[in-house]
Amino acid sequence: MDVLSDVIALMRTGSPRSARVEWRAPWGQRFPSVPGSAGFQVVLRGSSWLIRPDGDPIALSVGDVLFFPHGHGYAMADSPTTPLAEPDCDPLDDGPGLFASATVDEAADGPAATVLLCGGYRLDPGRAHPILRELPDLIHLPAGVGLHTELRAAVEALGAEIQRPRLGADTVVSSLLDLLLLYILRAWFEGEHGHCQVGGWAQALADPGISAALDAVHRDPAHPWTVQELGARAGLSRSAFSRRFGELIGRPPLAYLTWWRLATAAHLMRASDAPLGQIAAKVGYTSEFAFANAFKREYGVAPGRYRREICPA
Repeated sequence: MDVLSDVIALMRTGSPRSARVEWRAPWGQRFPSVPGSAGFQVVLRGSSWLIRPDGDPIALSVGDVLFFPHGHGYAMADSPTTPLAEPDCDPLDDGPGLFASATVDEAADGPAATVLLCGGYRLDPGRAHPILRELPDLIHLPAGVGLHTELRAAVEALGAEIQRPRLGADTVVSSLLDLLLLYILRAWFEGEHGHCQVGGWAQALADPGISAALDAVHRDPAHPWTVQELGARAGLSRSAFSRRFGELIGRPPLAYLTWWRLATAAHLMRASDAPLGQIAAKVGYTSEFAFANAFKREYGVAPGRYRREICPA
């Protein structure tokens, strides 16, 4: 798996939520801050405004995509002056929530003025990939001819599947939500906003050498990588690669390798009942004892206790 694919696979916990929601003016709705989550809104029809607690309102039109990587609160409305309704639930709870399929003000006459595709993802707040920590509080991807064609296709497919569920809809919607998240991140990192950043993961993913080394680590974390071998993948000398990697990623190559191995192991413990020895070998540890020591240093608990107390049954 490549870096962005891995981020999607490891970052999310539980099932994502989504809905196609119709609004009739006047309308305004607050979406509360939900720590350990990420949310999105897509304008499918009509227009609306994003109301931010710390910025000017933003006018939105058909095709605009909003992504909130850190679960911060915001509001949506037909006008910046419309009063905002307060939520009475967690939008990602197990009940209907704000992201359940719903039509607002169903008794009102006339067609819906605005249709939004909205949803959210539960994240592991303590073990988020550093890529996510570098993202801004809001990613706004405006619609435009020829822009983000893959993202638009995923939005269209997801909206249609939610509006008219068919056999296998649960699996299709869950897969499309992960695809949507991947396309949002890809659009950000490959777009002008990502490229204009002076350092960090955006620049690392755009750097052919560093990206090749990261790709190698993510595709085969069990390989006994050395700095020299990774430097060869990057087309750099050992010292030049180590310096460049540290500048962009924020930690030395082998330190990142260890972090990624243990993050992958934690994910495998959450997602499967494979024996710890098998998981240890899968992420590059020939000794279960060495794996347990490394895991405890990083996570503060032994792998067995992590699986019993932290992982869902």
